[in-house]
Amino acid sequence: MTATTPSPALDAERSDLLAALATARSALTATVRGLGDEQAGQRPTASALCLGGLIKHVASTEEEWMRFVAEGPSAMRYDLPDGVTWADFAAGTAREFPQWAIDHQNDFLMLPGETLAGILARYEQVAARTEEIAAAADLSAAHPLPEAPWHEPGAVRSVRRVLMHLIAETAQHAGHADILRESLDGQTST
Repeated sequence: MTATTPSPALDAERSDLLAALATARSALTATVRGLGDEQAGQRPTASALCLGGLIKHVASTEEEWMRFVAEGPSAMRYDLPDGVTWADFAAGTAREFPQWAIDHQNDFLMLPGETLAGILARYEQVAARTEEIAAAADLSAAHPLPEAPWHEPGAVRSVRRVLMHLIAETAQHAGHADILRESLDGQTST
């Protein structure tokens, strides 16, 4: 993925936020340069992370947050199956897990049939959609966060804060990816 340059028609703050996100994306995707599908799916450290899965996770997270920006809290649905409480879910004792939780776990893996090229293409689509939404959004517009144990009760997030979160999340995972790549074959993205 190449870093894109925000349109000069965008205001300076928006351009800076989108440029910082593009830089973090580029650092993340640079870690898979020259790898094949098998290498991108390997887990070379004690963690369960693989490079392909890490990029899938970051793309899914970005996509979900930008749906939140565009559609509000209903875009982030954390419904639990009947009879399952958040305590059951957190303890891993739920009889049934919600599909969003299964999808979240699968985001960290390269599943059979997935390719690194396909994962990167999807990430580019997500990035393009993010830039489209962010270009049109009021950076101060805010939505309440949906109820979930990892969200502070009553918290709201502005578009600006969502973009800052995405920059931080992507940069953090780019660091994880550097460790994975170096563990895989001694290479780093720098």
